[in-house]
Amino acid sequence: MGVSRYPYHIAIIPDGNRRFAKRLMLQPWKGHEWGAEKLKKVLDWCKKTDTKMITFYSLSLENIERRPKKEINYIYDIFRKELKDIIVNEDNYTHKNKARISCFGNFEVLPDDIVDLINGVEKRTKGYNNYYLNLAIAYGGKQEITDTVRKIAGKVYRGEISARDIDEKEIINNLHTNGFPDPDMIIRTGGEKRMSNFLPLQSAYSELFFIDTLWPEMTEKEFRKAVKEYSERKRRFGA
Repeated sequence: MGVSRYPYHIAIIPDGNRRFAKRLMLQPWKGHEWGAEKLKKVLDWCKKTDTKMITFYSLSLENIERRPKKEINYIYDIFRKELKDIIVNEDNYTHKNKARISCFGNFEVLPDDIVDLINGVEKRTKGYNNYYLNLAIAYGGKQEITDTVRKIAGKVYRGEISARDIDEKEIINNLHTNGFPDPDMIIRTGGEKRMSNFLPLQSAYSELFFIDTLWPEMTEKEFRKAVKEYSERKRRFGA
């Protein structure tokens, strides 16, 4: 059997939740509820392709620092609701799909109870291997690189490695995403054409897709169109 032309790993920047809510004349942060539901649909869409891994930009460090506190607390409540349901509800979509959940980011800025729920969800789903759902929470790519440099510098200082031992593999092994393959493709919805501090090292050779549709409104047809276009591109990896 040949190598699949379809992406194994898709990363998503889900832009447009607030604009979608404003269009409905609701508080901007109400759109995050629809955004959370859309992620569940995407996992179903992936079952019709060879995609086994989704990495989702759930909440950035910049959002936590710059968005209204009321909005961030609203997002935290969505996290609490969804994470608790994964832990206690056998009918949750993650269990039905045998999807393992991993979370990464700067958890020091998160409320303690959410960190506890993250740990509980990872423990609850660690035996699954049909699909992999990675959630970037309180994540920033520049901050991740800074953390990685500090980790490696600490190893050198403690004599665990020498400066000569620092290579690409050592850097990769100390990223927040240690263990995840790099995304084959990255989809950003909402019409903006930038990466917004998302996986700057891991996306070096990812195929990029920018969709004008707001995240809560993205359709399966649009998703499958992007996946099909990916299958028709020739990936060169710098060659």
